[in-house]
Amino acid sequence: MPNPDIIAQAMYAKDSYSQWLGINILETKKGYCRAEMTVREEMTNGFKIAHGGITYSLADSALAFASNAEGRLAVSIETSISHTQAVHIADVITAEATVMNSSPKLAIYDVKITNQNNEVVALFKGTVYRKSDDWDTIIKNDINL
Repeated sequence: MPNPDIIAQAMYAKDSYSQWLGINILETKKGYCRAEMTVREEMTNGFKIAHGGITYSLADSALAFASNAEGRLAVSIETSISHTQAVHIADVITAEATVMNSSPKLAIYDVKITNQNNEVVALFKGTVYRKSDDWDTIIKNDINL
């Protein structure tokens, strides 16, 4: 199995949306990812707070990096989020994705999103389906996903 950092780097290199968001992957290991981003003005809604899709997108990306770090191609099949506190322009938000339950085909992850003051701003849950494709083959053959 390739190193989880190599998997995350391979995914990120082709992930235009995570790049546009400015997501920085801080740490990956099997079943885990910690990633952060800074909220920009164009990410806010009519109330000048971060659009809910921003925290959702960060959490969803952390889920993708964490679940694929297990070594097999994984895709989300169900996700949900609860927003617990407003997020503002210039806030630095961090998503920490951790596997909670795992089987050969399905895995469930919890993702906690906090701000720069370590306050929880959202809680996200994601279920992924693990395909048969393994990251050794994908990276070796530079397969387009």
